[in-house]
Amino acid sequence: MDIGFIGLGNMGAHMARRLVQAGHKVFIYDTRQEAIGNIAALGGIAVRSPKEIADSAETVMVSLPTPDIVLKVATGPDGVIEGKKVKRFVDLSTTGSVMAQRVFKLLAEKNIVQIDAPISGGVRGAEKGTVAVMASGPRADVEAVKPALEVIGKFFFIGEKSGAGQTMKLCNNVLSAAATVATSESMVTGVKAGLDPRIMLDVINASSGRSTATEQKFPEVVLPRKFNQGFTAGLMKKDVDLFLSEAKALGVPVQTCEAVAALLKLTCDELGSDTDLTTVVIPIEKRAGVEVKSLKS
Repeated sequence: MDIGFIGLGNMGAHMARRLVQAGHKVFIYDTRQEAIGNIAALGGIAVRSPKEIADSAETVMVSLPTPDIVLKVATGPDGVIEGKKVKRFVDLSTTGSVMAQRVFKLLAEKNIVQIDAPISGGVRGAEKGTVAVMASGPRADVEAVKPALEVIGKFFFIGEKSGAGQTMKLCNNVLSAAATVATSESMVTGVKAGLDPRIMLDVINASSGRSTATEQKFPEVVLPRKFNQGFTAGLMKKDVDLFLSEAKALGVPVQTCEAVAALLKLTCDELGSDTDLTTVVIPIEKRAGVEVKSLKS
């Protein structure tokens, strides 16, 4: 299959690489030449703009950081909407359902079908092809791109309604964020009381409190003070804020998730939006006067 791929960041680079290695003809574009060069060295075909991508392939995939950037790449000047060959726009980003529906309507005016297919599973999952791919859109068009999406990860068809995949992604990500924040508060409390954080994690992971935060983030990233999970606090705050907006529009009370958003905002304010998600523990540590770290043997 001929595929255009725009956005070769932490997640996108791995997805594009997997598509190239699976034998697809992949046209690639990113604003960073180094990112393009890395995939071109593996067999990707470099082009100079989103429009050129859309001139080259019927299926265009994007993995981009924010809803506004997705909108610009899809429908702006020299964007995908101006391409001569494109028939399907597959958005692997997290934009929320409102933006997905907006892009769907704008592209439909040019007979381009938008498929929202956000992913979840982190950089490691993108590298290994184990991310969850949550696709929604017209069934026939989703089926047409399903073989390529199955190269990227585990495929789920969420529904034909535009934006359904985005809502599913936000419901997942807010749980991930909440687990990370709650684990941060729990671990700092235990350490402040004199508990060994490694033993705490062993007990939690054998008990009912376990999550990806206790099973992977804290033992591998927080305790050794690496803070290199590969997903920023700013991006997670964006996802949680999108979830809050959708939930409130539906009339759902979300006090717990509002508290999660508040700690993410505090982290971004004090440490910067580009800091790793796992640094949400640091503002709590700072106020408690302890660090959650591996004890010297």
